[in-house]
Amino acid sequence: MAATLADFDAVSIDGQPAPLSAYRGQVVLVVNTASRCGFTPQFEGLEQLWQAWRERGLVIVGFPSNEFGGQDPGTNDEIASFCQLNYGVSFPMMAKVKVNGADAHPLWKWLTAEARGVLGTQAVKWNFTKFLVGRDGRVIKRFAPTDSPASLAADIEKALSA
Repeated sequence: MAATLADFDAVSIDGQPAPLSAYRGQVVLVVNTASRCGFTPQFEGLEQLWQAWRERGLVIVGFPSNEFGGQDPGTNDEIASFCQLNYGVSFPMMAKVKVNGADAHPLWKWLTAEARGVLGTQAVKWNFTKFLVGRDGRVIKRFAPTDSPASLAADIEKALSA
């Protein structure tokens, strides 16, 4: 079983290999995203966090998922265009994945096992669930879809200073 974020690989939204070991030593906020969700405007706040703290070692990594209400039905190219045009997203976006169940991406299986949700549930309940990973590659905390990016600031600051 993988022990840290760096043990996983993904595919970037433009189809290129994206080993997460590239983020070793950085603080990473992993988010499952969707283009047609009530929480979609969080892209703006996520981009603000990325712009404010990337020089200090914060990386935000978005993983589109169409699992919740079919709210991200587009192709990876369509999702990338939507995020860039509507929210100016410049942080790394990965190819669409499943975040729950037997077919979930291995990273998401690990994240949900490391940081359980409300009442100890493991499954991701909705779009824009966020996981904060420390410089050591271990999960620090899980945040609900309703937690705005701005509300994560104190936890991010603490992780960056650790």
